[in-house]
Amino acid sequence: MSTQFGYAADAHKGLAKISIVFDQPLPNVPGKSMKGVLVEYGPGGSSASHVHPNSAFIYATVLEGAIRSKVNDGPEKTYHAGENFSELPGDRHGVSANASSTKPARLLAVFVVDTDEKNLVTDIKP
Repeated sequence: MSTQFGYAADAHKGLAKISIVFDQPLPNVPGKSMKGVLVEYGPGGSSASHVHPNSAFIYATVLEGAIRSKVNDGPEKTYHAGENFSELPGDRHGVSANASSTKPARLLAVFVVDTDEKNLVTDIKP
């Protein structure tokens, strides 16, 4: 299932609410843009396993709570507010979830991606 950037699901039903908060072409890098994506998880919320466009480099910072993350075959890690991680083009994001079943969590993912890329997330079928 492909997901257009800006898709939203009810964070209180276990999914993520995703909002584009910044979208700016890079003036000194023709064809590339920086896109800020706010991901909000309700208690126990998660996202499906997914990939991002092959042109995307992603830097994510946890703003609130704690996020469980697993990229490619690396270990699953928990990142707390103020901590960050990155994803390289072609990485597989197997786990992206709120580490708490009682508190919300939020992260800001900053993409450097091809300007004409509209599909920022593609779910991986099991």
